[in-house]
Formats: sequence, C-alpha cells, structure tokens
Amino acid sequence: MTSWQRRLTSQSKRLATNRDFDVMSYGAAGDGVTDDTQAFTDAWAAACAVDYGKLILPSNRSFLIGPKTFSGPCATNLSLKVKGTIVAPSPSSWSGLSAQTWLVFTRLNGFTIEGNGIIDGQGQIWWAQSCKVNRSKAVTISQSNNTRVKGLTFMNSPKMHLAFEKCTKVHASDLLVTAPGNSPNTDGDDCISIQTGSFNTSIKNLKCGPGHGISIGSLGQGGSFSNVSDLVVNGATLNRTTNGVRIKSWQGGKGAVSNIRFENVLMIDVANPILIDQYYCDSTTPCHNQTSAVEASGIKYENITGTSSTARAVNFACSDTVPCHDLFLENVNLTLYKSDTPASSFCSNAKGRTQGVINPKSCLAES
Repeated sequence: MTSWQRRLTSQSKRLATNRDFDVMSYGAAGDGVTDDTQAFTDAWAAACAVDYGKLILPSNRSFLIGPKTFSGPCATNLSLKVKGTIVAPSPSSWSGLSAQTWLVFTRLNGFTIEGNGIIDGQGQIWWAQSCKVNRSKAVTISQSNNTRVKGLTFMNSPKMHLAFEKCTKVHASDLLVTAPGNSPNTDGDDCISIQTGSFNTSIKNLKCGPGHGISIGSLGQGGSFSNVSDLVVNGATLNRTTNGVRIKSWQGGKGAVSNIRFENVLMIDVANPILIDQYYCDSTTPCHNQTSAVEASGIKYENITGTSSTARAVNFACSDTVPCHDLFLENVNLTLYKSDTPASSFCSNAKGRTQGVINPKSCLAES
C-alpha cells in the first residue's frame, strides 16, 4: 500500500468514526431500567447535525427510551442503527400526551432505521388496562420522505406497531412483527398501518402474527379527506392474524385509495385474508349511515395463497354511492383452514376482473 493509499484509508476511517454516535458515549446506561431518553436525545442531535450521521444502539444492551418525538430537518442521510433493544416505559410516562405515541420520527429526508435489534413496546402493561382504552402507537414515522425501515423486530406494541403518516417514498423490508394471540384485540393491533397522506410506499418480506395484519387506514373519520396511493406489498407471511391485507374507511369520509398492489402474500389461518371495508366503525355507539366515502380503486391482489380461519376469505364491502372499482385478482387461492368446505367471497358494490386461478370463486361485477 502506498503512502497516499494509507493516508486515504486513515482519512476514511476517521470520517466514519466522526459520523458514528454511540448512545453509550452520551451517558446511556443500557440496562433496560434506567431512563436513557436524554442520552438518546443528545446522540440524536449530534448525528442529526452531520451528513451521513449514524446513531448507534449497540448489541447486548436494552435502552429505556421515550415517549419522545425526534424531529428534523437533519443533515443528509441520517440513520438509526438498532443492534440492541429499545424498551418502552410504563403507561404513566404518557401522562398528558394527547397523541398517545411512543417514538415519533418526523420531518426527515433520507432517514433509515435498520439493524437486527428489537423494538419492544411492553404492551403487556397496557393490555391489562384494555387496548380499547389505550390508543398508543409504538413507532410512528410522519411527514418524511425517502425513508427506509429494515431488518428489525417489533414486538408487544400497546396498539399499532409501526405507522406511516403523510410520508412519501417509504421502503420497509425484512421485518418481523409479533404479539401474543391472547392479548386484547387478539394482537397488539396493526402490524403495519398506512395512514392518510402516504404515497410511494413499499413493504417487502414482512412476517406478522398474531396481529391485525397490514392495514390502510382507517381513513375518513369525522368526514375528513384522506388520500393514499402507490403502495406495493411484495412478499409477506401473515400467521394467525385477524386480518390479512385490509383497506378500511369510515362512512362520510372523502378522498381516495388508489394504485395499491398486494402480491406474493401467504396467509396462515387468517380470519379475514382480503378485506375492503368502507363501513368501518370503531365506536362504542352505532355509526350513522352516510352517503360520502373514501373511494377505493385500482386495487390489485396477485399470488395471494393460504388458509382462512373463517368461511368468508374475500370480503369487499363497498359504498352504495362510491363503489369500489377497478379491482383485480390474479392467482388468488384461499382455502378454509382444516376443512373440506370451500371458502366463500362476498361483494357489495365492487367491480373488477380476474385472471388465473381464483378460489374462492369471484363475486366481482365485471367492469
């Protein structure tokens, strides 16, 4: 190696070191008991200030953090390397926070969360108080562009495990999302939740279960305008989830869900494998019938296979006044779990077409 090459190598190592911010160097205890929020906050500020900054949570350590919002803008290509475990604090720490969120990352561009570590929402503490009372979300990424989430395990969320809100160009891959089947709502709620204002989202190689599966919405609550488009789910295994791939919206909403692709998804004993519900109502009182709805169109289901734990494997419950249209099913083969009885499909105001093997038999009106 020449002297010039040695100087270049030395400089590269120095630059890499200067961009690595280990939370232990900022006073974190890493014992899962001591509150490490301030250490994480200080390390975040340092990493946020430099291009290609890396905030590192080392392996074999547990970090009690939050609830906290980490906001940009930051310098170019900030990344959070989770090698250890991030642990949620007790419910009393959320006192006074109306949003009921644990870790929020917002207003970022080119942000990455990755590693082989664990995000542990400590949901068992919340579940004792009933998840219908608690509305918390474990990790939320909002108002951000060019975001990547890769390689992590999300477990025991109080409610939603991972939510994207008002984001564009999101890529989530190689994720494991899990909570006990006997937790309230049978899960810890949605594994992945796509909320309004999200565009150009890619979810790849997801393992989820038990849980509520992959959900777009709920959208349009209180007559609000919602818009989600250009979502691709390619490669997912949903094991004993309440729902598989679901789009849910409230009556009275406005806006659209469009250009959505669910492909190469394996369902294992899933209660509602394919579901569009424009009559969603999560309320202690009955929801009133309303005419407007969030339009659902350009929804494609390709290579969806496996088993349904209920007779109705495909359910398109669409609005009378704003029907679902341009639905497309190709090579969908869903059978009833541990039964020789064929699964069924249900369509209300749903139009589309099919191709290849379709089981259960399609009920779509031709469009």
